[in-house]
Amino acid sequence: MSARSKARKRALDVLYEADVRGADALTTLADRVALAEPPVNDYTVELVEGVHAHRGDIDGILAEYAEGWTVDRMPDVDRAVLRLGVYELLWREDVPDAVAIDEAVQLAKSLSTDESPRFVNGVLGKVAREVPARPSAAD
Repeated sequence: MSARSKARKRALDVLYEADVRGADALTTLADRVALAEPPVNDYTVELVEGVHAHRGDIDGILAEYAEGWTVDRMPDVDRAVLRLGVYELLWREDVPDAVAIDEAVQLAKSLSTDESPRFVNGVLGKVAREVPARPSAAD
């Protein structure tokens, strides 16, 4: 597993934990950074901070493109995977769309239901094709 794949998995763990506990993702991240052995990868921190900063926009996009699903009704793991995937698709210029989608699908395969990889692939593929503007990372 590549360093970035491991960083994504760790970011997903933080985002999932914060969501399930109803906690702030940055506070959860700070707790993990303080206790982590080995240390938390910088990319993990960037991902959690990015998802946190753009969560309102990300959830709005998910609400629009996840046909038949509200964000609140999505399985917790799928919601965290999708938030991470949308962030990488739209706010990380250094991550090709195909990589962002494939990494999210792989996380769904290893952590969620049998139907989740197809769902994640479908939603993220549609976002990659149809979201008209890609805000810069500074936005």
